[in-house]
Amino acid sequence: MPTDHFGEDVASRYDEDEAAMFAASALEPAVDFLAELAAGRPVLELGIGTGRVALPLHSRGIAVSGIDLSAAMVDQLRAKPGGDDIPVVIGDFATATVDGEFGLAYLVFNTIGNLTSQPEQVACFRNVARHLVPAGRFVIEVGVPDVRGLAADEPARFDDISDDHVGFDEYDVVTQSLVSHHFYRDGDTWRRGFTPLRYVWPSELDLMAQLADMSLVERWGDWDRSAYDANSVKHVSVWQKD
Repeated sequence: MPTDHFGEDVASRYDEDEAAMFAASALEPAVDFLAELAAGRPVLELGIGTGRVALPLHSRGIAVSGIDLSAAMVDQLRAKPGGDDIPVVIGDFATATVDGEFGLAYLVFNTIGNLTSQPEQVACFRNVARHLVPAGRFVIEVGVPDVRGLAADEPARFDDISDDHVGFDEYDVVTQSLVSHHFYRDGDTWRRGFTPLRYVWPSELDLMAQLADMSLVERWGDWDRSAYDANSVKHVSVWQKD
């Protein structure tokens, strides 16, 4: 069972800390993309969290179920309008099961990296395949590993420096692990958060999909279906259950 790094302290501030991801410009293209693939069928969100994506899909009349390791994050979901209507299983999304079959399953915002070993990530694909109907789709949104140019003696890269937030990622290129460090300003004090992750290459994800009898059907540079190329900082990939 993975370690839960999203306890009450993190969950109570999550929506505020990740406010940029709740902005319409970031959220609506993702919801539009997923709703189109769902085509009215039930969907399963792995790492449903506080409901950033699930609640807008639910508001469109799509039946959403979820899995999440953090009861504290799900408590935040439950406190929102419509949150009580979404069934959620508390558990490891690499192994936990949900009743029913789904036309679409998805993992967004780098959440595949919360599984910090390759076997766990492989197990996730196989778990998704068990939940999908034939020809069902699996979507992952995740960053492209940003390891080009890392110095051997300085294996870290800043991703944000502002008056209220400092964030940087610390890489281990041998194990494909990283720790995402964040410092947030609360008035006159700063608080620290960190999340261990395992970064994964697009080609590696494709092989995991093959092991679970799924095939790649789409890969984009973002939710707006912009091209995925050598300069892309993330990708949105879609596999289909064979």
